[in-house]
Amino acid sequence: MTIIAASIIGKSGKALVSRQFGTETPSRTRMEGFLETFPKLVGSDKSQRQHTYIDAESIRYVYQPMDNIYMVLITTRHSNIIEDLETLRLFSRVIPEYCRTNDEKEIMDKAFELIFAFDEIVALGRRENVNLAQIRTFTEMDSHEERVFKQIQEAQARAAIENAKEKEKQFKKERAEMAKKNIRPNAGISSATSVSSSTPITSAINDMSEMKLSAPKPSTQLSRGGGRALKLGAKTTGEDTFLQQLQSEGQAIVTSVQPKKSTDPTLSIPVSDVKRESVHIRFQEKFSATVTRDGGLESGEIQGTAMLNVSDSSLVTVQLKMSNRDQHGATPQVHPNLDKKLWQSSSMLKLKNTDKPFPCNVDVGVLKWRLQLADEEQLPITINCWPNENPDGCSVSIEYTLQTEQTLKNVTIAIPLPPATVPVISECDGSYEYIKSKSQLQWTLPVIGESNKTGTLEFTTPNGHADHFFPVNVSFYSPDLFCNFGVEAVQKMNTDEDVPFSSESRLIVEKYDVV
Repeated sequence: MTIIAASIIGKSGKALVSRQFGTETPSRTRMEGFLETFPKLVGSDKSQRQHTYIDAESIRYVYQPMDNIYMVLITTRHSNIIEDLETLRLFSRVIPEYCRTNDEKEIMDKAFELIFAFDEIVALGRRENVNLAQIRTFTEMDSHEERVFKQIQEAQARAAIENAKEKEKQFKKERAEMAKKNIRPNAGISSATSVSSSTPITSAINDMSEMKLSAPKPSTQLSRGGGRALKLGAKTTGEDTFLQQLQSEGQAIVTSVQPKKSTDPTLSIPVSDVKRESVHIRFQEKFSATVTRDGGLESGEIQGTAMLNVSDSSLVTVQLKMSNRDQHGATPQVHPNLDKKLWQSSSMLKLKNTDKPFPCNVDVGVLKWRLQLADEEQLPITINCWPNENPDGCSVSIEYTLQTEQTLKNVTIAIPLPPATVPVISECDGSYEYIKSKSQLQWTLPVIGESNKTGTLEFTTPNGHADHFFPVNVSFYSPDLFCNFGVEAVQKMNTDEDVPFSSESRLIVEKYDVV
């Protein structure tokens, strides 16, 4: 036996944690004497301050200062000092794995975890052939059965969420039917809400809100008797009940011209500077994908919509000549109120019945498409993250590759980090920011295009393992569509007279994770 004990001693001389190894160790009284003697030797022996060991009568102290503490190995005089220094280095790397700081309170709080880790390094006075990753695995007692059980739980949770979404859709459909019945007596709404399936609800809400705002306010004499108690217990009208039901389902009640608050990711995207004509077409695609850390595609989907907005009441029956240059095999669908056969034969979007024109100043969905990505080669951008564990911590290399001809803007790649770890950046294309509160490193690039199709970020951390750096989250937007749909011309109904129009397109990321 060469290693007698491993101890953590504060700069004040107090022994915080001490673990003895083997069966033939010194008595407790003698060990306490060893620990009390060490601070005196460090403070008095001026010649040894440049070294990491001190020879006493029958033992040797091999130590390393770490801010407010000393990591000390007590060994025999005939032990191999080179091996002891390597063992000491491993002990010193274990402490940041369990303690966020090197102060005495944090060491005392994590005393048992540190002792368990010490036992994995030394057994019966001899060092075990282990590294930091193995120590972490042994102390965590990783279980395959536990991982399988957690995966089953996650699958059940996902199934429950999907089931809830289906029920929510059915519930909203029933409410939409109620809304239609509620607004049928009001003339003029049926023609303005004949195209978009979501328009009746919006129009009904707007009309009801206007009715509510224009209603005369009750005088103060009406509330004299009951006060707030009477107001809370009073029955609401049918209109108020309907609005409250829609609010509880997540529908926004528009009572003014101010924009509503939303968690839509498009709000973080700059507003389009396209000059809008009386006929404006907006193309929008939403991209979502989950990719494994080895590059395999778990799931990937693109959903697109073409929205028409007509601001001139004389143009509510226009027809759109569309262009379809999609090479990925997206499946387009036209609105039921449009002529499907004409679309299939000539890519023309035309109303079936002119008695049901497009509404004014309302975004109406006229075309939608969906593309299920088959493999990772179809992704707009790929992320390759390589964490490598080494004796000094972890080194991480991340590379992005643009795989399409699109231009991506406001690209943000968020990499999680081990707790209380400050990364050291060695190479970065673009800019980065360390967010301490989230323990996250954000890599940002304003534009990714033809001139910078690939880029690299490299950094190191003093501790951590590969799982600490996942999942990597990616967000961006692009003015270019993934599925190349567009508008060639806008014409008046049954004529070749062209109508001025404007259009804009945008692809946004709903979810892109590398797990």
